[in-house]
Parts: sequence; structure tokens; C-alpha cells
Amino acid sequence: MKKLLLFSLAVLGIGIGAVYAQKIHKAVFVIADGIPADLIESLPMPALKSISKEGGYARAHVGGETGAYSETPTISAVGYNSLLTGTWANKHNVWDNYEQSPNYNYWNIFRLFKTQYPNKTTGIFSTWIDNRTKLIGSEEKAAGNIQPEFVFDGMETDTVRYPHDANGYFYNVIDEVVVNKAAETIRKNAPDLSWVYLEYTDEMGHRHGNGDSLTNAVKMLDGKLKKLWNAIQYRQKNFNEEWAIYITTDHGREDNGYHHGGQSNRERTTWIATNAKGLNDHFKKQQAGIVDIMPSLVRFLNITIDREKMMEVDGVPLIGKLSAVNARASLSGNTINVRWDAVDKKGVARIWVTTTNRFKEGGKDEYKLHKTVPVANGSAAIDVKGLPSEFYKIAIEFPYNFLNRWITPAGMNMRNGKENR
Repeated sequence: MKKLLLFSLAVLGIGIGAVYAQKIHKAVFVIADGIPADLIESLPMPALKSISKEGGYARAHVGGETGAYSETPTISAVGYNSLLTGTWANKHNVWDNYEQSPNYNYWNIFRLFKTQYPNKTTGIFSTWIDNRTKLIGSEEKAAGNIQPEFVFDGMETDTVRYPHDANGYFYNVIDEVVVNKAAETIRKNAPDLSWVYLEYTDEMGHRHGNGDSLTNAVKMLDGKLKKLWNAIQYRQKNFNEEWAIYITTDHGREDNGYHHGGQSNRERTTWIATNAKGLNDHFKKQQAGIVDIMPSLVRFLNITIDREKMMEVDGVPLIGKLSAVNARASLSGNTINVRWDAVDKKGVARIWVTTTNRFKEGGKDEYKLHKTVPVANGSAAIDVKGLPSEFYKIAIEFPYNFLNRWITPAGMNMRNGKENR
């Protein structure tokens, strides 16, 4: 009996130790505005490389699918909201910087996180106040009135403390203040989820195009990233925490470096750097999208998304297991041909179809399960003779992730834009 008791106490001790050792997950994502991949790859960037050494660096893309229903302008606020919601502009409905009407039915990462974990904390550190008030929707009932606990934004309009000079250097002054506040808050308060937005690089591109001004701004960015990275390393060393940081940009630039908004290769090509563990082949071998960061944060922070919302997310996680990527669908007569690239071939793919899009209005789409096939097949043919429509939404449910695809009348939901911000 005594031996049994000692054994039981030992097992209990192991269990308690395992619980104690489980680290608290915290995350921060950084958007450094308007930096083409070819430029950042041409510079030393020691802090960025130090972060990437623990996880990885890869090229990525913005802009949705060129010429298709998800084509998305390569514009700043549009890119931010694609990251926040994991969807392209045909869903989240932000098409430019200044006339923003987000569709809050596509929940952003802050709303998902705070709804599940109301006692955990969030932070936003940003030059641009609209990032909080309009995109996150802190002042909007339709967005859930999600109020970050730690807020530092709106300095762009404070011309007393940050007088606007003709060369735009004041944006760098503001970015320094923003990143200092973010690093200080991470060290002292450790918000569970934070967004840091830095603008100076984009301003130098718009004002000067390719050249020393833009290049030097990117070099200076690396010093700012070092401050954030030092704060994260401090937390990880001194507290029972594991942090994930994702650093990206919202768009590239035209070949001359001045502007953006279109679908040229340099405007669409971006990058992602992260310390995240368990990066999968979608990150390493394919050109991930900005929409993939949100589901990656969801997975790391252990957020549960209900099926209706999950069926609408365009991105897939960059960490952990995936079943498939790159869904395609076409209508030929009465048959929808669905294809995907199988990543993990185990299990089955369940293909759901609806002809409605009530989700965008806050309603519910009545999906019907049309076919179940092995993931390894990589394709399926769906007979829709009894379901005539010009519009179909297809959601493919795999063991490890969802993919979705629309079939639309030509040009549906596509808009174009250029920006001069």
C-alpha cells in the first residue's frame, strides 16, 4: 500500500509539473507598411534575420486572385483588413483607405480572441487611429465594440507634439514612439495579442520612390524590430510564456517604388518573417498570403472558430498540419469540378455547396453535403442539375483545415483602386 501511495504521489507530481511547465501563448503581429520583398531581401536586417532564424522567412502575396472574384487592391487598409479577417476584399469589404465600410460579419482576430477569452488582454500600437476605430471596430456595435486594453495611436493628427515637416521625417519620429510604447508594454504588461503598425517606410516610397530614402527607412525599421524582439525575449526568459511574432508588409510597390494599388508582380509580392515554431510547407514551399496570418494566430492562441465562420476564412494556418491548399472550382454544364492540392493525404474531404450568400448580411447559408471523397483524390465532380444557379459557394472540409471557393458571374465583387497614400 505504501509503495502504491508513493507511486501515485509521484505520478501526481509529474502531472502537476507538466501543467506548470505549459507555457502561456502570447502573440504580436507587425505591419511595416509598403516594403517590396526584393528590397528587404537586399539589406542586412540583423534583427529580422535573428527572428527568422528561430522560425522562418518567406515571400508571400497580397491582392487576392488576379482577374477573379477575390482580386483585392494592393492598398494599405485593404491589406490590414485582409490580415485581420483572413479574407479578401470581396468579403471584408474594405477597398481603400478613406471610405471604409468593413463588413463586420467577417470577424477579425481581436473579436475572435476576446469573445473566447474575455479576461485576456489585447493591445494596438499604431500611427493610424482608423486601424482601431474602423478596422477592429472599437467604436462599432456591429463589430462587438472590442476595446483593446492597451491603446497607443492617433499621433499622426497631433501636429503639436509631432510637427509635420516637408520631408515626412515626422513619420519616423512617430514610429519610434509607437514601437517604444509597444516594447515597454510587452515588457511590463505582456498583452496576450497585440498589433504594431509602422508607417514611415511607405511614406518614403510615396515621396521618393526607389532610392536612399526608402532604403534607409527599411534599415531603420530593423532597429525598431530589435526593440520588440528584445522585449519578447525578456518575457520568454523571465516568465512562463511562449511568444509568436509575425512581421509582414501590406503591399509591395510599383517598379519605380512610388505607388501601389494594382496587380503587378512587385505590388503583389510581399514577405513574412516569424519566430513561429512548426512552420509547414505552405509557408516554406508555397507563396503564402497575408490572409494566412490570421488562422496561424488562431491556431497558436487556441481560438475556436464556429463552422459558419470557418467556412468563410480564405487563409490557412502556416503552422501545424494541413490537409490541402489551393482550392479551384469551375462549372461545366450541370457539373462543378472541384480540385485541391493534397498536402496530407489521410482522411476524406467533405464538399459542401450552397447557392446563397446570406453570411455577408449576418444570416446563415444552408450548405448541403454533396460528396465525400478521399483527400488523396485531389478532385471531385459535383452534380448540380437540381441546384441551378449563377452563384455557388463551395466549402471543402478536410481533417486539418477548410478551403472555400466561389463560382460567380463574370466580374462579380471585383473592384479596382489606386492609392496615393
